[in-house]
Amino acid sequence: MSTGLSVVVPALNESAALPALLDEIACVCGEYTGDGWEAIVVDDGSTDGSFELMERLTASDPHLRAVRLRRNFGKSAALSIGIAQSVGERVVTIDGDGQDDPADIPRLLAALDDGVDLVSGWKRNRRDPFGRRLASRVFNWVTARLTGLRMHDMNCGLKAYRGECARSLEIYGELHRYIPVLADQQGWRVAEVPVNHRPRRHGRSRFGVERYLRGPFDLLAVVFIGRYQYRPLHLFGGLGVGLTMIGAVIELYLFAEKLAGNAIGGRPLLFLGLLLIVVGVQLLTFGLLAQMVVLNRRKIVGSVEPAQIERVLDGGPPPSEELNGGNRLSATGTFPPA
Repeated sequence: MSTGLSVVVPALNESAALPALLDEIACVCGEYTGDGWEAIVVDDGSTDGSFELMERLTASDPHLRAVRLRRNFGKSAALSIGIAQSVGERVVTIDGDGQDDPADIPRLLAALDDGVDLVSGWKRNRRDPFGRRLASRVFNWVTARLTGLRMHDMNCGLKAYRGECARSLEIYGELHRYIPVLADQQGWRVAEVPVNHRPRRHGRSRFGVERYLRGPFDLLAVVFIGRYQYRPLHLFGGLGVGLTMIGAVIELYLFAEKLAGNAIGGRPLLFLGLLLIVVGVQLLTFGLLAQMVVLNRRKIVGSVEPAQIERVLDGGPPPSEELNGGNRLSATGTFPPA
């Protein structure tokens, strides 16, 4: 089936919400694309019969597909697998709990038409308890300040992507909360539009205290990946040189004290200086090793990744001329129709 739009729905124990949600998705996508759409439900280890429900629904609707994971791997894994299974030129992700409104899908797709690569929903009037709203505000404020991407709602489950953008993102662990940041770090154009948010009618929220404990580490990983993925020596080498210089200054001061006849053998400052020098040299060495790993990886996969290329302009023959099986880029940076 030729598909222009793929809707990916990660679901964990959402059997009560899925039928109505999929009906809404079918209604919206049918009006927007005709038959050129698919919905992929990724069952993330549900125990409430969600996959059995999808077996019945997919048997009667060719637009529906279902993927069952062997166990609960988490939302990031479900999204990553669902996106990898999709074939649409555009991809929409929407949570399976029914709180996101499928009626907003055309608005997100319209933003893609304006030249955006990823558009995220902004739950301006969020229908959640006060504690979750407060935590979300803090999360978005801290993330925006540390990453430089100013958005109101990083973690909205309703997002629309260009297919090449969605499939270029490496989403694992708990990084689904930072998808706009990951896309921005790769150079994709990111925007957000206000969307409707509905109260939860089925099931329960899986928002827990553990998210507060894991969140800072995920944010640290995202910041590190974005700034130092290809230049780890700048981070570890900089810290190493700085600590080594501080330690050297301390030891030079103590050396001068020794020349002046003062005893330095039992002074804590002596051991502090030595410690700083040793740790600094270790960090510098680690940075060099990490840089060698990055260099070897780039030699294997290539110095330029396809997702980094936005546009290619070719001179000479007209863009309609076929090259390499019809994969020549036109002057506008898009593939000519087959």
